[in-house]
Amino acid sequence: MSAVDKARQANPDRLALNRRFCIAPMMDCSDRHSRFFLRLFSQRILLYTEMVTAAAIVHGDRDRLLGFSREEHPLAVQLGGSDPELLYRAARICNDYGYDEINLNCGCPSDRVQSGRFGACLMLEPTRVADCVAALKSATSVAVTVKHRTGVDRQEDYDDFAGFAETQIDAGAEALIVHARNAWLQGLSPKQNREIPPLKYDWVYRLKRDFPNREIVINGGIKTLPACIEHLRHVDGVMLGREPYSNPYVLHDVDAVIFDCRAGADIGDRFTLLQRVYPYIEEQLGLGVPLTRMLRHLLGLFNGQPNARAAGAGT
Repeated sequence: MSAVDKARQANPDRLALNRRFCIAPMMDCSDRHSRFFLRLFSQRILLYTEMVTAAAIVHGDRDRLLGFSREEHPLAVQLGGSDPELLYRAARICNDYGYDEINLNCGCPSDRVQSGRFGACLMLEPTRVADCVAALKSATSVAVTVKHRTGVDRQEDYDDFAGFAETQIDAGAEALIVHARNAWLQGLSPKQNREIPPLKYDWVYRLKRDFPNREIVINGGIKTLPACIEHLRHVDGVMLGREPYSNPYVLHDVDAVIFDCRAGADIGDRFTLLQRVYPYIEEQLGLGVPLTRMLRHLLGLFNGQPNARAAGAGT
């Protein structure tokens, strides 16, 4: 039996992928405990892991890096790397763990990522990225996607952006997830890179018009469900990141608003959601997981409520 077949057999509850609404991969945020909590809001949203380097997967503690709960499906793993052979090996391992999608990071601008020759700097090497996509495709039968920016530094030519996208589509990328800002490789911190470069939503809309048969997901500066609906008039999906993490209750109506399913109204209020995560916390405590590692993801649940700041400061 192939690794792909074993993965499918081990995860019979896998759900079909729907990229209409996704939660972004975020370093130091999108760990398994955060994902378990966010899954309580909807069974339909697509969740992503933090970026994990291919080298770490091949040579490191795989269970620590890749382990997850079956309740987290549908779940994508985001890989960092620029060596097709190493990415191939990492993808085979991810396949065995049963992820629903493998995503290649071509958008992170941090110095550490640049020094490893991956992340946003890979947008300067579209052919190398295509080789990586092809390697990932050959390693797995699940979807392979690419997350990237509109460009790097002072690139302001739409044709360069579209050319990068077309190269990855030709290599077999099933969807492109576009953070609609350039990444500045020098002079800005990762946080500033999420806020300062101007948003180019029109470029992402145009990309969808230019490639109507390919799935295009937009990311960057999106904070509300009404804003998501507006973007969905132009593209196939939306990806939110920091807002759902710091204010998760924004997801309360996601099933009804985004997926036109009233089941989302039954998830309960903030206190009900908190109670629903208790059994998971107790289970993880029994496995030796420190309580603080889980509680830090719950602090935003009461964001905007009376005394929320004082309560958070006291935890």
